[in-house]
Amino acid sequence: MALTAFIGMALFAGPATAAAVAAPCALPRTGAHHSLGVDSWDTAYPRPERRIDAAMLFLSFPDAKPLATPDELADDHFPATSEFFSRASYGKFQLRTHPVKHWIRMPSSSRSYGIERDWEARQRTQYLRDAIAAADPEIDFSRYDLVYLVADPDARGVDSDATKVVNFDTPIQADGAELRRLVTVFEQSPPDRHVLAHETGHVFDLPDLYQRPVSGLADWDTYVGDWDLMGSQFGLAPDLFAWEKWKLGWLGRQNVSCVPSGRGSTVHTLRPLGSHPLRGPRDRRLAVVRTGQHEALAIEARDSEGNDRGLCSQGVLMYWVRSDRASTYGPVKVVDGHPGTRACTNGSVYPSLADAPLGEGESFTTDRGGGVRVEVTGHSAKDGWRVKVTRKDGAV
Repeated sequence: MALTAFIGMALFAGPATAAAVAAPCALPRTGAHHSLGVDSWDTAYPRPERRIDAAMLFLSFPDAKPLATPDELADDHFPATSEFFSRASYGKFQLRTHPVKHWIRMPSSSRSYGIERDWEARQRTQYLRDAIAAADPEIDFSRYDLVYLVADPDARGVDSDATKVVNFDTPIQADGAELRRLVTVFEQSPPDRHVLAHETGHVFDLPDLYQRPVSGLADWDTYVGDWDLMGSQFGLAPDLFAWEKWKLGWLGRQNVSCVPSGRGSTVHTLRPLGSHPLRGPRDRRLAVVRTGQHEALAIEARDSEGNDRGLCSQGVLMYWVRSDRASTYGPVKVVDGHPGTRACTNGSVYPSLADAPLGEGESFTTDRGGGVRVEVTGHSAKDGWRVKVTRKDGAV
């Protein structure tokens, strides 16, 4: 098996292809890292449609004897991660993992790599170079679309906060395949909830929706709270936003209701995001009010179905989407439908947003986009939530 030289690492964007379906409310992709534009797809990332096969490799170190087996560590993440994506995609996407059943020995001690969240680039490069070289004699990388590198969690130099996706500006060539990114896993056992689903989301070009505070006293979860896996893997309602599902191709144009640009009112019926399966072209899961060149108000319904079965409060959730804002810089911000109140203080990652959805008879008004009013006019278990959207002055 052939392994070519390792080249440098950086964030990068590949060529874009036109989206399969276009819509007047689809925001354009920009140069922002992990842009939430939905008018095209960055072909540097695999699109999670149908099936993706992932290799899971387990790395041990000369300075530690593993206390867990590869099977035990694999069970920490699967089938839970695959099941999360199956539910989120309405069965359209299968993540199949192929764990190697034994430890692969790294050439250097765990402490020699300086593993930590903000990893020094030279040491991280050495770690990845060593991992691929150690695995290459027995792993045919050409068989896999994705690679998880799982370190012995009990080795002294392993920091669980370092789990992340590493992208390459120039792919690694191994067995005739191009490895464009690797998921490095350093989780303790049992791991953080949904951690691998979160990291796998980055493999599919999804941004971090939390903010990274400058001060250690600030809160990471003020942008989206519990309402999305890419905001918090610990959220009570961690299903991916409908906007992300549109980007990934799990929701089609027929599942998205674009609010007309002209002045006036329209009524939209939205089925809950987690309700499975999709029922066809009239099954709307997202309504979108385009409010600017790179901005839109997204509207969806959330209740305790699918990945959201532990949510705090159900109703109509609204959030601002900006396709010109990069990962961690607020590409999505949830609208607090009940400002000044808190909910589920014992379980929510950010109780101020835990009761963000509007209930029947409630409304929200904004001056953005020329003035928009959203009213929840009805709800039924069969049909979902009825939402009336009124534009005051038409498109901006």
